[in-house]
Amino acid sequence: MAPLVPSSQPWVEKYRPRQVKDVAHQEEVVRVLTTTLQTADLPHMLFYGPPGTGKTTTALAIAYQLYGPELYKSRVLELNASDERGINVVRTKIKDFAAVAVGTARKGGYPCPPYKIIILDEADSMTEDAQNALRRTMETYSKVTRFFFICNYISRIIEPLASRCAKFRFKPLSEEVMSNRILHICNEEGVSLDAQALATLSSISNGDLRRAITYLQSAARLFGSSISSTDLISVSGAIPEDVVKSLLASCKSGEFDVANKEVNNIIADGYPVSQLISQFLDVIVHADDIPDEQKARICKKLGEADKCLVDGADEYLQLLDVASETIRALFDMPQTLVF
Repeated sequence: MAPLVPSSQPWVEKYRPRQVKDVAHQEEVVRVLTTTLQTADLPHMLFYGPPGTGKTTTALAIAYQLYGPELYKSRVLELNASDERGINVVRTKIKDFAAVAVGTARKGGYPCPPYKIIILDEADSMTEDAQNALRRTMETYSKVTRFFFICNYISRIIEPLASRCAKFRFKPLSEEVMSNRILHICNEEGVSLDAQALATLSSISNGDLRRAITYLQSAARLFGSSISSTDLISVSGAIPEDVVKSLLASCKSGEFDVANKEVNNIIADGYPVSQLISQFLDVIVHADDIPDEQKARICKKLGEADKCLVDGADEYLQLLDVASETIRALFDMPQTLVF
């Protein structure tokens, strides 16, 4: 195994696939795009799906395979949520770039089709006015410009834009695919990861390969070449499983004082309650000893508490409310107090 050599480059970028065929677990998308690339005649495209599944990587790979490194900067405009993309930018910067015609000269053996590409990453964060302003630009300059829209939620893209694009859905990565990619990176970087740590990494990443690679690199920098499950949990911000199970055990005791003490301990330890609610939900859903009706009551309360936290509610009060409702649900107490 190669020694661990510090590198300033993030592993997410270092191991980003350079060609469409190397994108993991998106077989249908890769197959269609590979065939399309052979003709170099691309439609407008809309990539959607969860974070870390290869949407941006695929768009960049298409651009590199079409133009190569020399023409890439002059033929591709990439904008994401950190760039200004209001209606004025659509009417000026994007429109001006889209309007410029390009030649058909080939360089370096790349196809170099006679159009440019505009990549709008995180397009679902664009305002509706800005999206509407793009409609006319797409129609007017369709001969010399192709648009690639990338988003997590296709429902936030207005229908007139979505209907002009070929849609590609990116699936969350399976645990097997993610494990294979992580093990490849571990082998290249000289990092040792046991089976339990690998399973933990897949679990806390929720199908997001980018997040998994970031956690892996952070753990390698902090803990060296041998990484345990505990190390990964500490760098990810995930709450230890025994903390979540202790909260459920205190609720199963039926004693409010016991549950309150556990809630106080969690708040004192500084664990984020929104993260705890997410993990508590998983524990409740997969608990075999809790009837479905009780699970439904608890999950309803978890949803209400999560909404309150988003609105700025106090973490201690919301977690105590969750614990109280869990006790009432587990012991079939009425949902409202009777005076």
